[in-house]
Amino acid sequence: MHNNQQVSSHRGFRIALSAMLGAAIGLTAPYCAQAADSAETFPSRPVRFIVPYAAGGLPDTVARVVAQGLTSSLGQPVVVENKPGANGVVAAQALASAEADGYTYLVTDGSMMSINPSLYKNLPYDPKRDFVPVSLIATSPLFLATSVQTKITSLQDFIKQVQAKPGGLDYGSSGIGSSHHLTMEAMKIALKLDISHVPFRGSGQSVPAMVGNQVDVVFAALPSLSGFAEKGQVKILATNAGARSALAPDIPAISEIITGFNFAVTVGALAATGTPDYAVQKMSAAIAKAVKAPAVVKQFNTLGIEPVGGTPAEYGEAIDDEAKRYEGAIQAAGIKAD
Repeated sequence: MHNNQQVSSHRGFRIALSAMLGAAIGLTAPYCAQAADSAETFPSRPVRFIVPYAAGGLPDTVARVVAQGLTSSLGQPVVVENKPGANGVVAAQALASAEADGYTYLVTDGSMMSINPSLYKNLPYDPKRDFVPVSLIATSPLFLATSVQTKITSLQDFIKQVQAKPGGLDYGSSGIGSSHHLTMEAMKIALKLDISHVPFRGSGQSVPAMVGNQVDVVFAALPSLSGFAEKGQVKILATNAGARSALAPDIPAISEIITGFNFAVTVGALAATGTPDYAVQKMSAAIAKAVKAPAVVKQFNTLGIEPVGGTPAEYGEAIDDEAKRYEGAIQAAGIKAD
């Protein structure tokens, strides 16, 4: 007990000393910070984008395209670092270990903010506590498609066939807990459909399986489907975005029959809590400008990506709305991570 009291006393002394030192330098610290950076001088050195996945995926592609544009507009290099692993935890830790000075950002899809919190227990990071929204950069709608061998010709036809043969059809996804999986689960719940799930490891497996008639339908990004569609092997039925996509305006949106339905994949930039507001605002504005550049729009559209941009507040609202939709789908379908 005596040792515990000594430790407690020593800890209290250190806290008091820290408080006194903080008070002593409190007047000078802001001026030091302003001397290093301000709204006018930021950024004065390279900016880092951390991506929680390996190179080549959607968030990585978006990060690299935007980084090029920002390097030109900001006058400082914007470098991309891939930190895959542990469902985004490795990337979250990398952001947390960096100074919250506006020079490090997390560029990720919606799974870290909107899916993982409902899917995994004891997640080491908290989207609300640990991150500050900067900008919703882009969205990538998924499209419901089927092999022509199924003779399904439209979204309505698909729904009728599933309802006529409960459990008789199946769909392929990019894995349990993926946007592809949760989109169909949300659709099943809303329309009371009975269709079996066959998980694959990405669209690189699920789309060929659908073309080969091993599964009846899949959700996938447009570039994964367009080549097969042009050859007459695949029929694209609908998009999971909140409205028809500019990438394929003739394809109906599922939201046309299910009010508020929107499960398009989102990619955005976030900063660590405590990042100066001037840095957040400047990066947000710079990203919004970068994604609207004609060359970027063209590059994105070729890849099945739609540029968005927007304020930190707008992105925060988008994360909240997305999280509610995914939480509902996960809970109603009883999905649990392995």
